[in-house]
Amino acid sequence: MRTSLHGVAALAAHEGIVPAPYRDSAGVWTFGIGHTASAGGPDPATLPRGMPADLDAALRRAVETFRADLALCEARVLAAVPVPLAPHEFDALVSFDFNTGGIDRAHLVTRLNAGDRQGAARAFDTWHKPPEIIPRRDAERELFRTGRYPEAPVPVWRADTSGRLRGVLRAMPVPELLALVAPGPAEPEPEPEPPAPRPSVLSRLIAWLKGS
Repeated sequence: MRTSLHGVAALAAHEGIVPAPYRDSAGVWTFGIGHTASAGGPDPATLPRGMPADLDAALRRAVETFRADLALCEARVLAAVPVPLAPHEFDALVSFDFNTGGIDRAHLVTRLNAGDRQGAARAFDTWHKPPEIIPRRDAERELFRTGRYPEAPVPVWRADTSGRLRGVLRAMPVPELLALVAPGPAEPEPEPEPPAPRPSVLSRLIAWLKGS
């Protein structure tokens, strides 16, 4: 099971994109779409500080890193939740785990695996620190319960050389994000032309008679 494109867009809108290393609200060095060293390379603390000269290349790197991080979260959700999930439920759980890393110890998973979906939805509220995260938990709970996805562009943030966010550079439309996350397939190679059929004995005989 994979995160839907709607789920990818909602998660990225929650996280935003920062094409340079910055410190998050807990002081952890972060890059791109919520990537930290705990998810694997690259380590944001070792990346060049300040806004990149090639913004497009930095955004592509951020999205490539995001795809790898997303796959880790998807695997953790599938391991923690053996019960069947609707796509929007899975998307909400992936967003939750992407932010908290706590899917395997969350009370909402205990309730969900016990068949109590309403209790699971309510349990999203138990992960509400820092206070800035409460709107995201509310949106994830709403997505889990109703299948309603938030619709918002993805903010691209500036960061200075000390790792502080310095405002939104621009709002990336969802189609632009999805084109980076899920690029279209390459042009298919043309099918080789089939070899010309060999003439039959009868056709060769007719050709010989015509030429005689």
